[in-house]
Amino acid sequence: MTEPQQPRPAPDTGATPETGTARATRSQRVFLVLAAILVVLLGAGIATQVRTTDTGDDLDSARPADLLVLLDNLNRREAALRQEITELERTLSSLEQEGSEAALEEARTRLYTLSAQLGTEPATGPGVVLTVDDPREGVGSEVLLDMIQELRAAGADTMQIAGANGETVRIGVDSWVTGPGGDIVVDDRRLDAPYTVTAIGDGPTLAAALNIPGGVVDTVARAGGSLSVEQSSQVEVSALREIEPRQYSQPGN
Repeated sequence: MTEPQQPRPAPDTGATPETGTARATRSQRVFLVLAAILVVLLGAGIATQVRTTDTGDDLDSARPADLLVLLDNLNRREAALRQEITELERTLSSLEQEGSEAALEEARTRLYTLSAQLGTEPATGPGVVLTVDDPREGVGSEVLLDMIQELRAAGADTMQIAGANGETVRIGVDSWVTGPGGDIVVDDRRLDAPYTVTAIGDGPTLAAALNIPGGVVDTVARAGGSLSVEQSSQVEVSALREIEPRQYSQPGN
């Protein structure tokens, strides 16, 4: 009997990796094909056993002992094939469960990351709490903007800034800061000094970025203010942003 040719591996087309659902669907198709192959093999095995046993006489003329041996062989072969099918079903079930759960967990993580960056979800984690005092009203918007950018560059996941007047603004990807010292506006909300900035990220890294010579701490001091940096194993960024509806752009497919 000629051995079936092995299928050639598909060329690398540069396509994106399959999702868990796509892998499960593909695994199901593979299982169906394998099951069909096993059924064919079972039929072929029966036919082979019949041909091997029938050496000129039909089954009607075969001895009972020979028939019992043939039946026993067929039963063993059927049991082996059923065991293979059971193992394939178990493998398929595992792929469906693990693949779907992995895809779901990946989607959840991605959603949380994006929501934290956009500011639509509260967040907690290690980070720093900065207090900017400005008694001479010399700390303008350019200093605060430099602080925000420095925190982002140092790896801050998300942050918020609060004023002494009780206003708190979650910093998003489209946040803006304007105004001279003593008249600071962040995202259309006026903040009074002292300002408190809470950022989630690696505390030592964020603190080191702000304290480099000529960095934000020195800039605030030159403007007549002071900046204190407190690291913490658990800080909370609770202010939320309202996402405005899109005016022109639409999500891609």
